[in-house]
Amino acid sequence: MHYLIVSFTHKNTNINTREKLAFSNNLEKETFLNIAISTNYINGLILTSTCNRVEIVASVSDIQQSVEKILEVLSQRSQVDIKELNDIVDIYEDENAVRHLFTVVSSLDSLVIGETQIAGQFKDAFKFSRDNKFTNKSLTRMTNYAFKCAKNVRNTTSLGTGSVSVASAAVAKAKLIFKDKEKPKVLVIGAGEMSELTVRHFLRDGFTVILISRDIKKAQLLASIVIKSNSTYTTSMIEVQPYNDLEYLLSTSKLLVTATSAPYPIITDDMVNQVSFSRYWFDIAIPRDIDTISNKDVNVYAVDDLKDIVDDNLNSRAVQAKEAYLIISSMTKEFYIWIGSLGVEPLIKDIYLEANQIIAKRIDNAISKRFISIDNKENISHLCQTIMNEFLHTSSSNLRDPNKKLNSDRAINIITSLYGIKES
Repeated sequence: MHYLIVSFTHKNTNINTREKLAFSNNLEKETFLNIAISTNYINGLILTSTCNRVEIVASVSDIQQSVEKILEVLSQRSQVDIKELNDIVDIYEDENAVRHLFTVVSSLDSLVIGETQIAGQFKDAFKFSRDNKFTNKSLTRMTNYAFKCAKNVRNTTSLGTGSVSVASAAVAKAKLIFKDKEKPKVLVIGAGEMSELTVRHFLRDGFTVILISRDIKKAQLLASIVIKSNSTYTTSMIEVQPYNDLEYLLSTSKLLVTATSAPYPIITDDMVNQVSFSRYWFDIAIPRDIDTISNKDVNVYAVDDLKDIVDDNLNSRAVQAKEAYLIISSMTKEFYIWIGSLGVEPLIKDIYLEANQIIAKRIDNAISKRFISIDNKENISHLCQTIMNEFLHTSSSNLRDPNKKLNSDRAINIITSLYGIKES
């Protein structure tokens, strides 16, 4: 068994390609996973699709064939040429795959270092695979250890403290733009998790918000939850308006943030009218919500345009990140020791059990042939077990020693064959 991760992120894939690779709903995810796992060499899959990454975490018996199959299916559904995918993809295998997953879930591979959304997003991805029977025991073990690692990083460092997310980066950029200007009312489109974070960040920084969503009841509920979360907030701080007013609001809003899960742009060039002021629109959705806009008074910022804010975040968290990487490296080794012990301990137990059965069989055979007296059976049995335990002690210790690297699947299979141990 091998661990494998096929990775497309903000680090190796531009936003145009990420849009094509992105999965908009659970049906798309289920279809992809069903096709990809329909082989005898891919045993389990977890698919993560966010604004910054599309990654497939897999348990496989053949790495090369599995990579080819996953890229083939991705290419077919996204219409991105497979050669292009091969050119940009990052492949992580076995220990590197484990280390990469621990890094991702601990939020060190995110666009915004320390953002907490990725752990929840991967937890949802794992739950989806588990509920639809796409995962297996190996992936479950690695996933649980990844969450354990992320918790350790959070508790040991201060990476997760403060406002760290793509939403917070967008708000920080907006604050810089309006630093010496009157704070405008912010139009926030969407009523999901990212929109909620955006609203909370803006209110915290003294902005007021207009909130719209195709589902107005969901927008009203979100507004109510946010207002009730802080005793200093009043209902006038969030104004929920009908989605049908979107085109009008585009002509009156200097500042906009959109974060819907729509599979197509919800703001197109023909919806944007000329106005007498500059507008600053932040599109933090993947696929993007805002199409190409020709109007020169509209400044559109996508996720990848927040680099200056991201760089500041990275610099301020460099020391904490270094400590976090040490934790991840240590826990990756710890994970492999633990995984190795899961295979080693049953094997050692089976070897000793086999030895004791041989001793009992030979002693009974010797008694039946009157080579020894039945009165001496207990003493002879004890002596034989002592000799056998001493003989097996060194080999058992070596099996348990991770530095000997005898706890791999291949090594265990060889030892099982040598001792003639039957799988239980």
